[in-house]
Amino acid sequence: MTQAARPEPEPQAKAELLPFEEGDFHCLSPALARDPQFNDRRLVLRRKLLSLAKVFAAAELAQAVGFDVRTSLHAPSSFNHMQVKRMWGYAARSKAEKKRLKSVIGADLAKDLDAAYRNAYICVAVESDALEVSLRIHADAWFDGANLVNRTKREGLDGWKRALNALEGYHLRLADWKGEWPCGNLGREKLEEFLKYYKPAEHALVVERRWPAPAHARTQLFDAAVPRELLSEMLRLIPLYRYTAWSAESDFLFSK
Repeated sequence: MTQAARPEPEPQAKAELLPFEEGDFHCLSPALARDPQFNDRRLVLRRKLLSLAKVFAAAELAQAVGFDVRTSLHAPSSFNHMQVKRMWGYAARSKAEKKRLKSVIGADLAKDLDAAYRNAYICVAVESDALEVSLRIHADAWFDGANLVNRTKREGLDGWKRALNALEGYHLRLADWKGEWPCGNLGREKLEEFLKYYKPAEHALVVERRWPAPAHARTQLFDAAVPRELLSEMLRLIPLYRYTAWSAESDFLFSK
């Protein structure tokens, strides 16, 4: 996730579900990731991801939470190390929710909260060889990471375990560690193991599901039904998001 001010506005895109094409993956391949000649093709993908994110944010389940949507950059720049190997659309807490959090933690702590990576977010991403849907808490989104840790300490692990095990097919991951915690059958011991090592502000927390898309073997992902499946998976993550992220209904940062 970019950790600096965004240099350009979001592209124009309406809320709709558009199928993927070979070019959406090919333009992110290692041979092309640094090539500005493919910026226009990556912009096509960026608009698709923004359209999907807008459909998500407009869904009844998502409206009950309140999300703002954004996308990653499509052109090589200093913000992405001069290469575009991965593109994503994502939904993070709305401006209203950011304002509510700022009122709780104070202006000094919240001065960088407008940066999306400082908030938990639900993501749909494309790489040259994969599709992904995930809930992500960047190390710098320590408000949300600390909220989760505090909640498990105060309430115990059962609520988090239920939310994770409702997501069969997903994996809980800690930063770039090799360990895996597959959702669907996680027990108390595995979650205690995870929390033993997870430190908000030091580690990223990810709950993700990935679909392989190797070159010459991904035509099934071009089906018109795939974007709706990805939308359904994003909606599946909302209960976990509501459990994890700080909100008025899930305040385990400062409430007694």
